[in-house]
Amino acid sequence: MTQASIRNELDDFIVEEVSSFDAFGSGEHLLLTLRKRGLSTHALIEHVATWAGVPTSAIGYAGLKDKHAVTTQRLTVWLPKRKSPDIATLNTDAIEVIEAVWHNRKLSTGALKGNRFTLVLRDVAGDPEAIRARVSDIAQHGVPNYYGEQRFGRFGDNVAQARDMFAGKRVARETRSLLLSAARSDMFNQVLAQRVEAGTWRAALAGDVFMLDGSQSIFGPVEDDESIHARLESGDIHPTGPLWGRGDLRTQADAQSLETEVLMSTDNDALRTGLEAAGMKQERRSLRLRVRDLHATQEGTTLTLQFALDPGSYATTVLHALGEVIDPMRKA
Repeated sequence: MTQASIRNELDDFIVEEVSSFDAFGSGEHLLLTLRKRGLSTHALIEHVATWAGVPTSAIGYAGLKDKHAVTTQRLTVWLPKRKSPDIATLNTDAIEVIEAVWHNRKLSTGALKGNRFTLVLRDVAGDPEAIRARVSDIAQHGVPNYYGEQRFGRFGDNVAQARDMFAGKRVARETRSLLLSAARSDMFNQVLAQRVEAGTWRAALAGDVFMLDGSQSIFGPVEDDESIHARLESGDIHPTGPLWGRGDLRTQADAQSLETEVLMSTDNDALRTGLEAAGMKQERRSLRLRVRDLHATQEGTTLTLQFALDPGSYATTVLHALGEVIDPMRKA
């Protein structure tokens, strides 16, 4: 695929949370499964808080979902007297209640198994056979696990704002967290870009640290042998890149040399020192994103993709691996 467009219609971008647990059945938190249309998660939280007569701090959610999409996600509402307003009154043109059950704790960020996507790409330009081959390669080998553009703000200036914050500019607490994440994400993307250019984003470098597929468990460095290559080829493990913070890089040898060259550049001086001063600690993230249960159907110039991603991953990363995708709603 050389070019396509996404979000020509709201229903062209559908996201559904894959839950990691069943409702407890009792407790002081009302667990809501909601489908929203053309609404941000923050706007949804404000609406639910107003409906329940509680502050937004009483609302728990697992993750943020796109505004310009049809998305299904769960929220909890803390109602210690175990009384809620009429559920039917929560429905609007933009919000549909799928389920409401009682649960014993507040939903925490990241408390989901992943997200399932149905994306419709229109005005697809490219040879259909080449597109099928590319989709097959992505299904088998995954894509580079870049942080998506959403991570860097509506206008793509979160890293610049992070530099200003590290230079002394005061920001709100919630903004501070976003800017810290953007700074770490930018540095990770820089390392990943180097590995992509070198063709090693899904292969082993001497001194690499690896992550087990489907988990956050890491191991290494270990001696490079055939078993490591076999596990990488099968998708059982993935090379990792650094999320900057206090502490030493865990990698060694060639992997550490590459990371050091990128991260210790003068352009990153302010980001490194700012993240360390903020108390962030060294962590690792997979360089490869597995695209699970990927199915594609093409009719003329319309391509429909269905797939699932682990938490913290971006559907736009998958789209960009296919080709140039124009998203007119990205900055709307």
